[in-house]
Order: sequence, then structure tokens, then C-alpha cells
Amino acid sequence: MLTMYGIPNCDTVKKAKKKLDSMGLEYEFFNFKKETPTNDMLARWEKFWGELPANKRGPTFRKIKEQYEGASAAGQKKLLLENLSAIKRPILEKGKKVVAIGFDEDAYSKL
Repeated sequence: MLTMYGIPNCDTVKKAKKKLDSMGLEYEFFNFKKETPTNDMLARWEKFWGELPANKRGPTFRKIKEQYEGASAAGQKKLLLENLSAIKRPILEKGKKVVAIGFDEDAYSKL
């Protein structure tokens, strides 16, 4: 079973959901507006992405950019968990294995 992490009104998440639906793939949706990711989740995402999955082009991140860049690794995680809209999305996992961060139609087509 796939799990998609994100925010329902995000355009990129909407595209990703539409793609999964068109492929007939079932998934659970983890809504950042209702649930908070754990430190273990952030660690998995960081390992896959090579850094914390901060959405550096988004408006929420821009508001915390200076604070984020000046923070320790633990401080950066704390900032992301306090500002969930600053996490890059969607994040797609199968089991506890990350298969995609962000939406890439080619990557999704290979699922």
C-alpha cells in the first residue's frame, strides 16, 4: 500500500493524486494539516532526498529561511515540524520506503 504525504489543496499533490487515480493505484493520504510527521519519517525522507525535504521555493519556507539556514540539524527538523507547509510534497512511500519526493510523472509511471 502506498502512502502519500502532503496538503490536499496543494496543486502538486492534486496532480500526483490524479496520476495515481488514473493508474488505479490505491493509497492512503497523510494530511499535514491534520497530522504531524514523526522524526522517524523526517529521517527516512532526509536519507532518500540527501537533505531535509524543505520546499525551498514555497512561501512558508521563505518566511523561515533565515532561521532555518542558521539552525542546527535538530533545529531545522523542529522548524519543519512546526511549519509543515515548508515540507516538500508530495512524499510517496511504499511501506516505510520512500519512492518519490515531489511529483515527477516519469517516476510515478514506473510504480
